[in-house]
Amino acid sequence: MPAKTASRRLIRAKLIFNTQSGQPQQSSQQLVDIMMEMQTHGISPEVYMIHQDSQVEGVVRAAIKSGIKLIVVAGGDGTAQSVVGAMIGSSATLGIIPTGTRNNMAFNLGIPTEIAGAVALLRDGKRLQIDVGQVRQGRAKRWFVEAAFLGLISDMYPFADNLQHGDLSQIGNLLSTFVASTPSRLRLTLDGRHIPDTDALVALIANMSYIGPRFQIAPRVSCFDGRLDVFLFSDMSKLDLLISYANRAADSAMKDPNITHYRARQVTVSAEPPMPIMADSVRVGQGQATFLVHPNALTVMGGRAAGRRAASRVRKTEVAPHA
Repeated sequence: MPAKTASRRLIRAKLIFNTQSGQPQQSSQQLVDIMMEMQTHGISPEVYMIHQDSQVEGVVRAAIKSGIKLIVVAGGDGTAQSVVGAMIGSSATLGIIPTGTRNNMAFNLGIPTEIAGAVALLRDGKRLQIDVGQVRQGRAKRWFVEAAFLGLISDMYPFADNLQHGDLSQIGNLLSTFVASTPSRLRLTLDGRHIPDTDALVALIANMSYIGPRFQIAPRVSCFDGRLDVFLFSDMSKLDLLISYANRAADSAMKDPNITHYRARQVTVSAEPPMPIMADSVRVGQGQATFLVHPNALTVMGGRAAGRRAASRVRKTEVAPHA
């Protein structure tokens, strides 16, 4: 192995390191471990430590302009998602070292949670081109990799996220938001085709199969098929909604007759009263919004299993949305 590593051409990389991801008290040792593994695999990183006022997209654009072709993010989903906008349309490849709390992007792409395994993939993994979603709301635009939400989930997410990070004081806010929520009347257009209006607490526009706290939306959701998967939770009480989420492991949630599934390249949604909109973990606004998929827009290093799934999805791509 050492002889093989020594014969490899040295790769320059920009390492975006988030000291606050996952367990911050371990970040110093994680950085040392990452640097040592990169040295072993012939990767020479320029390290950028994220701080409160970081303009990460600007850092990434400058790195790509300087000729760096590998952007490596060490952090959680939010850290990885923060560089996507700067990489769309570039020739650079994204590498992920998952040191965050959930690490859904890495999980969807077959990237191991161990630092050694994740760094090894930067050399020996599969280069994948994945779809990326974009939401347009008024003048605002936002990329998303996992999913976008309208309604109750968007309202509850900040409290649930803080709760998952150990802030137990958010339980009251979470429950009061859930109790006070009311459904909206949704009007959707999918690839130019209007579907019947419906009342719903939640609309979910997914690009990856796993989101949130390792929640599998449905097995067939994929970031390799050039489509967004739209789920409408309609005519459901809050208890029904909780039961559907509780049953998700067996995929029974998505077989509920009150959950409708569509697939489309472009989705326009308006709600009355207006629903809050979230793209991945970022609040975008509320009101009418358009969601588009950009096929093969981002190049990432992933596991071999994810590469095989990508090839399978490409062969099975559908040509129209369906219920």
